[in-house]
Amino acid sequence: MADETTASVIIPLHYGAPRKSRKSAARAKTQRPRGRKPAAPPVAPPPSEDLIPLEFLSADANDAVASVPAAETVSDEPADVARRASADAVPVVPRRRALASYVLVGAALCLAAVGVVINGWFARSLGSTEAAGWLFLAIGVAADLVALAAPSCAAHLWGSRQRATALVAWALWLMTFMFAVTAGLGFASVNIADVTSARASRPTPAVTVAQTALADAMAARDRECKGGVGKFCREREAAVAERQQAVVAAMHSVEQTADPQTDAAIRLVAWVSHGALQPTGNDFAMLRLVLLALLPQIGGILLMVGRSPA
Repeated sequence: MADETTASVIIPLHYGAPRKSRKSAARAKTQRPRGRKPAAPPVAPPPSEDLIPLEFLSADANDAVASVPAAETVSDEPADVARRASADAVPVVPRRRALASYVLVGAALCLAAVGVVINGWFARSLGSTEAAGWLFLAIGVAADLVALAAPSCAAHLWGSRQRATALVAWALWLMTFMFAVTAGLGFASVNIADVTSARASRPTPAVTVAQTALADAMAARDRECKGGVGKFCREREAAVAERQQAVVAAMHSVEQTADPQTDAAIRLVAWVSHGALQPTGNDFAMLRLVLLALLPQIGGILLMVGRSPA
């Protein structure tokens, strides 16, 4: 009988972990570790403006970006973003202020043109020859142009802390300003005197009647005094003297009305002050002369004020 052999097959069996150990492992996973701080929130990405290369930005933007430190380029605080936006904001100039500046600049250029013509004309009239007149004309025009541009340049130099150069510019302006004012005085006085004389010498009915009476009296005197000086001749001479005084009085009245602006200004001041002020014609004539000489020379000051920032 053959030997029977028994083949034994060993199959390893894997048993799971004990139930107690699996529960403890799951509890260990679910428990949160103690003593640790919560993770920081993610940092916000930088704004899109910071990602643009500097060569694609304008010159002002490049300066603004370059002036910001590296630590401040990226900020996760809304307050920092608002502060940077308010700092970079450009102040808006009111429209009324801009319009006023344009008006002042236009008035300054207009007065400057008038001043150049006045100074050139009067300076040329001082020359005894044609060449001297043209040289004086060049001096007058150049001086008025310096008086126009010097205030703006002096103010800019003073703002740039170049105080010595600014003082030199103001000194040059004062010198040319005095020269321009003297030229304006000469121009105004000459023209006012010519116009007043022309108005005073105009024939009026009163002057015509006085002159006619004087001519008749002189003719009667000549006839009476032809044979010698007597009683009637002396009477005719007295009549001639009386008629001459009448002519002078008529012409003087015309001279007083030759400048109606002065007479109206005197009466207006007396009316406003209720008689407390009684200026004379000479007072108002001097005031008018000063204003006519000064106004064409303030173009430089107006230009400085009109071009100054608000």
